[in-house]
Amino acid sequence: MTTDLAPTPPAPTGAALMDAACRNLQQALAERSDGAAPTVVVPLGAADVLRPGRDPHADRRPAATVHLTWDAVLIGPWGGSDPAERACGQCLAMRWQRLRTRSERDAWETGTATRAAGEWPALPGYVADAVRSVHAHTVARDPAERAGEHRLPQVTRLDLATLQVATVPLLAEPLCPHCAAPGPDASAAGEVPFAPLTSRPKPSPDAYRLRSPRSYALPAAALANPVCGVLGAATWTDITSPTTAPVAGSVFMRGYAGLTDVTWSGQSNSFESSRDLAFLEGLERYAGTHRRRLGPLLTESYDVLGDRALDPRDCGLYDPRTYRDDPMLSPFAPERPIPWVTGYSLRDERPILVPARLSHYSAGLAADNFVFECSNGCAIGSCLEEAILFGLLELIERDAFLLGWYGNAALTEIDLDSCTRGVTRAMVDRAALQGYDVHVFDNRVDLPVPVATGLAVRRDGGPGTLAFAAGAAFDPETAVESALSEILTYIPHLPGQVRARPAELEAMAEDFDLVRRLPDHAALFGLQRMAAHADSYLRPTAVRPLAELYSGWERTRSGSGDLLDDVVLCRDALVGAGFDVIVVDQTTPEQERLGLRTVCTLVPGLLPIDFGWTRQRALNMPRLRSAFRRAGLRDTDLADGELRRVPHPFP
Repeated sequence: MTTDLAPTPPAPTGAALMDAACRNLQQALAERSDGAAPTVVVPLGAADVLRPGRDPHADRRPAATVHLTWDAVLIGPWGGSDPAERACGQCLAMRWQRLRTRSERDAWETGTATRAAGEWPALPGYVADAVRSVHAHTVARDPAERAGEHRLPQVTRLDLATLQVATVPLLAEPLCPHCAAPGPDASAAGEVPFAPLTSRPKPSPDAYRLRSPRSYALPAAALANPVCGVLGAATWTDITSPTTAPVAGSVFMRGYAGLTDVTWSGQSNSFESSRDLAFLEGLERYAGTHRRRLGPLLTESYDVLGDRALDPRDCGLYDPRTYRDDPMLSPFAPERPIPWVTGYSLRDERPILVPARLSHYSAGLAADNFVFECSNGCAIGSCLEEAILFGLLELIERDAFLLGWYGNAALTEIDLDSCTRGVTRAMVDRAALQGYDVHVFDNRVDLPVPVATGLAVRRDGGPGTLAFAAGAAFDPETAVESALSEILTYIPHLPGQVRARPAELEAMAEDFDLVRRLPDHAALFGLQRMAAHADSYLRPTAVRPLAELYSGWERTRSGSGDLLDDVVLCRDALVGAGFDVIVVDQTTPEQERLGLRTVCTLVPGLLPIDFGWTRQRALNMPRLRSAFRRAGLRDTDLADGELRRVPHPFP
């Protein structure tokens, strides 16, 4: 005889359990309230709070001061003396979600079905007692008692397993639909006012940064904390590094290719200064990956916009084979509407519309998937002029590097013994202690701005054989230092990266189409066999002193005490070579309050840096073939057979 078993009831969804737990906690708090106003409790981690229409608690969330997650209760925001820094529960929820793991975020943000694993979160009576006590001493505390205590709003985390309490600051979320101020409306004409460039007196003629990184009041605890950090959950230091004092952090950012781990770092000679540099780089990438302003963008086709817009084809396109074989890409279609942001042409002194994908490099739609852009040309500074200058220097640096590499140029090596600064010699010595000889080359082709390409060569030919880097600056020795500093950040780790994936890298050396990601380019040249492709760097045509190489430039640059003069000199050099110079202001509200500006600079026609062998726009662009003729280095354009058709080694 058999007995039919009752069907097992379906496991409750995580959302259902969290909702029930929130109701229980809210009731428990009400019973302990002594007649005080009811506390709003909402769940976190049960629904997507980043996109409108997906959060069933959206109407209650901004006013909520108790937020229940599976492992903690977040209490706040509370306090904060600066009216410009006010934040709400929705701000907290959005910041919190961005710090979750890849699997959690994908579950909420892509609609994957989830179910609860057991009865959680556990909320015995003593947890409700603890929540009530913390709430009474933070949110419900008399504002007069905490006047001046904290400039930024605070969030207190109560751990459900240990009852450990930790408090962190919260920066308002610029995309919060409840409390963020909308940005200028770019949906109609796309013409957002661009502040005219102005005179910026410099601390000295040879200074190009108006302020030191230390001078910014960077809210470190709000930028990196595990509850609501803007840039990530934490920073980490590598105390074992033999060449620099690195500080880094990372955060997942969602783009057209899914969640990407965006790392930001600082590499200086002290951990304190490296941390400041890391936060500035993190803020630059925060602004560059996505537009951080509320408000619609103009969506229209290039055919309709005409000369009001930048033609994306001027910035380079991939080989037709790439569009045929890569499912993530489609050819540019001028009749297809795409989103645009407003830029400003420094050459023509007028607004110009720029495809959003070329400015915010992790954002994109299926309609504008004609290219994968990167942070090339994005820069942060104390003012527009400073950010623009360093954005343009980066574009010039990468363009020159690609001309030298793909153009198989015969570059002149710089005699490092002719450099006058002790820091240059120290970096050379540090590389030598790691078993590397370093070389630096004058990488200018047809633009006068100093560009130095650095190469570290492992003496014994072992894993990590070659490491490349580059730097550009108005001061030639600063360009050399920049290239050397970049090299010193890579050589301690490159041998291990090669040892970790030898078979994969060997396969790439046989089939360049397997070079698909940014890390592949530098790692590939850690193989000894790839040195054969860098012969022009290993056997330079000449070695000359720094002062001799750059004597003409030193007469050209003004040595002005005004940063605007430097921007104009850089702009005029590019315009004189036949290019437009376009600026998109990416500055976020958080950066404005810190006295920072971030821009994306574009010079259509310069060679753009790309990663992945099948996604190399530079190989298809006229400049690669004509620049050496324009510079007077040859009488004809480069023929296709003269190009070095090997993946570039830029890190």
